[in-house]
Amino acid sequence: MSYGVTASTLRDMTHIPPPAVELRILDAELHQLDARRAQLLHRRAWLLTVLQPAWPAPVTPPTAAPPRREATAPSVQNVLLLLGAILLTLAAIAFTLVSWGSMGIAGRALVLGAVTLAALGAPVALLRRGLRSTAESLAGLGLVLTVLDAYALHEVAFPDGDGVTFAAAATTLLAALWAAYGIGMAALPNPVSTPASPALRLPLPAALVLAQLPLILWVIAAGGGLHTITAAVLVTAVIDMVTALRVSSKAVRLVAVGGAFGMGGWGVPAAGLISLSAAGPGAAARATALLVLAAAGVFAAAWLVPGPGLRTGAATTGGLLVVAALGGVLRVPLPYEWAVLGYLACGIGLLALVRGSLPEPVRHGLGCASAAVQGIALLWTLPVVVTTLFGPVAWVSRIWSGAPDDARAATAVDIPWPAHEATAPLVLVAVAAVLALAVRSAAWRPRALAAALTLAWVTAMVVPIALQLPYCMGLLVQGLIVVALLSRAHRVATALALFTSLDLAALSLASEPATLAVLASLAALLAGAAWRGRLAPVSAGFSLGYATALACAVGAALDWQPQHTALLVLAVPVTAALLAARLDDPVTTVVVEVSGAVASVLAIGLAADELPVLALVLSLCGVIAAGTALRPERRSVGYAAAALFVLAAWVRLSAWDVGSPEAYTVAVTVPALLVGALRRRREPSVSSWTAYGPGLAATLAPSLLAAWADAHWTRPLLLGTAALAVTLIGARHRLQAPLVLGGGTLVLDTLHELAPYIAQVVGALPRWAPPALAGLLLLALGATYEQRIRDARRVRDVLGKMN
Repeated sequence: MSYGVTASTLRDMTHIPPPAVELRILDAELHQLDARRAQLLHRRAWLLTVLQPAWPAPVTPPTAAPPRREATAPSVQNVLLLLGAILLTLAAIAFTLVSWGSMGIAGRALVLGAVTLAALGAPVALLRRGLRSTAESLAGLGLVLTVLDAYALHEVAFPDGDGVTFAAAATTLLAALWAAYGIGMAALPNPVSTPASPALRLPLPAALVLAQLPLILWVIAAGGGLHTITAAVLVTAVIDMVTALRVSSKAVRLVAVGGAFGMGGWGVPAAGLISLSAAGPGAAARATALLVLAAAGVFAAAWLVPGPGLRTGAATTGGLLVVAALGGVLRVPLPYEWAVLGYLACGIGLLALVRGSLPEPVRHGLGCASAAVQGIALLWTLPVVVTTLFGPVAWVSRIWSGAPDDARAATAVDIPWPAHEATAPLVLVAVAAVLALAVRSAAWRPRALAAALTLAWVTAMVVPIALQLPYCMGLLVQGLIVVALLSRAHRVATALALFTSLDLAALSLASEPATLAVLASLAALLAGAAWRGRLAPVSAGFSLGYATALACAVGAALDWQPQHTALLVLAVPVTAALLAARLDDPVTTVVVEVSGAVASVLAIGLAADELPVLALVLSLCGVIAAGTALRPERRSVGYAAAALFVLAAWVRLSAWDVGSPEAYTVAVTVPALLVGALRRRREPSVSSWTAYGPGLAATLAPSLLAAWADAHWTRPLLLGTAALAVTLIGARHRLQAPLVLGGGTLVLDTLHELAPYIAQVVGALPRWAPPALAGLLLLALGATYEQRIRDARRVRDVLGKMN
């Protein structure tokens, strides 16, 4: 330390301890910090414990899922047992069929008997140990071995005997043995047996499966024919049905149901084919007995099966079998076409049972069976109905080719009349009567009456053709049908009347007088129907359509040219326009107007080959449209009227060989400018482009094009004068559209006139003059652009200084 330091200076200087002392100080401070940190951590842990319910639980990472087992232990067990039983069965079959000759008769009997007894007796011990699946496998093996025993017995003891008889006896014995074995195993005391689920489930279903064969095999062995075999099949089906209804075991019930359906599905069609092919009363009676047997079994099921759905289905099947049985008896003495009526009568007769005191599901099923029979009978009449309703369409390509001899010849033109269909009207009438009289439900009554009316209508259409009435009588009958249907205030009746009118109109095309009379009558009838509100929109449209066809037919009958017939057709749109103005229904009004428009288009098409007549037709259509546009709600039709007038004028000018475009465009421009002026007067805010632009452009543009192609001076002079007048008018009234269109036309017209002189001036200039002028123009543009950029920068700097 310097000796020149004063005492006051020493007092103010900071004391720095020695390193050892400073180290002890730092250790003490760190110790205090550690103690404080431990205290704070302890406090934090306590706070976390207090707040633990309010905080979400920590998310633990998902643990790896154990590998999924694709097969359960019972499944593996069953598969192993099944495979073992199959292998043992195959081994037994191979031993019986292949290795049989290597042993004597005593050894064979001993081996098969021992193995069979062991296989059938082992399940007893296995069931006591609770090994049910293993017992099932060995029992199945034992059952198969009994079949092999029967085969071995036939090969050893009865090698020359009748195979069918032995098979019948063997199946009978084996079925009984298997059933007794199953019942006996069920009677044994074991821990897994219950009445609904016996200890062994296989023997009884297997016995029932084998029991399907004995009766059929015994019949075949006894030399039974087709009838007897079918009876055996049906009896087997009945036995299966009774078994299914009486047993409690689910497995046996399923096998019985399958057997009943299988045998029934074999026996019932066979009985039906026998009934249809029966050639005499005896064969028909035997077939009827078979069907009655099947029906009895099915009706028994309808009374015994649980559930209304099953009972209804069984009753429906039984009803159909009864109809097939009784109809098969009636079919033999009757001709082919009358056999359908026999089946239909039986089907309708089922309705008498519906009114009885039978259970509701049975009555419902019988009603369904009756409806099915009637539906099948209607399908049988379908060829006749299709020919009747759609056959007359062929006359469209044979108009006025000559009246046919009778109604059938008029209908079956391209479609041949079906054979053996004479009783089709009777079938239709019978079903219609059933629908009208038998259906009493309030929900189904309206539909049934509509269906009955439809079938009665079809019958009335078919009868003249089936009876081969004269052609005129056929037309008269269909006309009366239309009148009768239109007299009913029913939508279905009106729709049928409209369809009948189409058929009648097509049928009348064979003869000229018939066509004229029918079309006139239909137009008047449907007009009256529309006036009375019988589907007014559709009836009115049909009436106007027939009136249009009548006008064309009258023109053709008078040998008029198509363009002259067009004038007659225009009477229809005139009538439509007058009627539309008096109608109150908006839908009918639209239909009438559309029908008139279609007739107008037809008239224009007919007159297209003669330009003067076409111009007249277009102008008349314009008059009709203008008259329609007088109505407040049809103001927009005025545009169509104006277009028709313009088209009429153009067609007239074309007929006069006028080639000047102004003659065509002025007819558009003048009305357009008048309309624009009226609109501007009513709405001053309307733009001049909207009011005057289309009209001016319609004339100025075509005239300018014609002037540029015209080598004379008259057209350009007149065009320039008109354009100058339009420009001055636009400038006077400050209208943009006349000013721009007139000025542009005037400039272009002037350029066309001055083009030769401009070309001379350009030719007189030296060759360097055009590039020099182009360069001066580019320099001027560049300087202007640079000046604008400089001004923009100055503005930016001023704004920057202001900020």
